[in-house]
Amino acid sequence: MYIPKRYGQSKIDLCPFCKKSATTKNSQQVPVCYAHKASVLPDLTCFCGDYLELKDGKFGIYFSCANCGNINLRKALEMNPELEKGPKTEEKTESKTNQNKKEITITSDDVDVDYS
Repeated sequence: MYIPKRYGQSKIDLCPFCKKSATTKNSQQVPVCYAHKASVLPDLTCFCGDYLELKDGKFGIYFSCANCGNINLRKALEMNPELEKGPKTEEKTESKTNQNKKEITITSDDVDVDYS
């Protein structure tokens, strides 16, 4: 069954650090989210052991290996799982306590409403 592409869904860049939608580019011209704008991709290695060279082309960024040739971003990140295991920022989850709050019960006799 053929499903045509919708407007805006043909190319969706994801942040390589957190897998959210990429909205900006960092100093290496890698599409990242706003939270990782100052982050830099470390040196990635290929399966053959050589370092991958970051390049920017017509269809986005890709990597080049001297032995294997060109590799897209997704495959390069799959070859280097240590990037995903990097230091993760933990979100602050503070629960508000009800120490200073009082429960007030209002009856119909206590309500003073002016309907004028």
